[in-house]
Amino acid sequence: MAGRHAAGKTTPKDHESRTTQSQYLARHALNRRRRQLVVPLATATALTVAAIGAAGLAQANGPAKNPETPSKAENAETPLHETEVASRSESRPTPKPSPTKKKPKVSGTCGASFYDVGQGTASGERFDPSQLTAAHKTWKFGTRVRVTNPRNGRSVVVRINDRGPYIDGRCIDLSRAAFASIENPGRGVMTVRYEVIA
Repeated sequence: MAGRHAAGKTTPKDHESRTTQSQYLARHALNRRRRQLVVPLATATALTVAAIGAAGLAQANGPAKNPETPSKAENAETPLHETEVASRSESRPTPKPSPTKKKPKVSGTCGASFYDVGQGTASGERFDPSQLTAAHKTWKFGTRVRVTNPRNGRSVVVRINDRGPYIDGRCIDLSRAAFASIENPGRGVMTVRYEVIA
């Protein structure tokens, strides 16, 4: 035995110490790996617990009051209609007006006569020669027309309430009062300019 030890052979104790040392190193490396995994997990768990704890504490204490947001009690003091009026009074962009389509003017020149015999009209009214009315073949009843005598520049606005005249060359038949306001009734017929205004 002494010879083996003297020749550099290992003793059982030396073998046991080497085995123990290698096991220690392996265990130490394994523990180091576990720590590397456990530390991030522990940090994430701690953050989650802290967040849950903060949420529970906020729920227990009630919602945080924002100093800029008025409480329900303060809102109750301000009437609802005042709030609406304040919001309505804020400046808003003015809408652009939609372009209105202008009706084309109906105008022209033709012969005009007058009639003064009391009778019924096509509109159902009783004809009154003293009123500023006129007859036309197609214009809608109630249409207002400006009739001008180009010879003297006088004009009159009449309302269409009858149909006629049915004589070639004439397009409008005026009441006696309308005719007399722009020309001497003794002429009977004249050339006029007309313009539908409404």
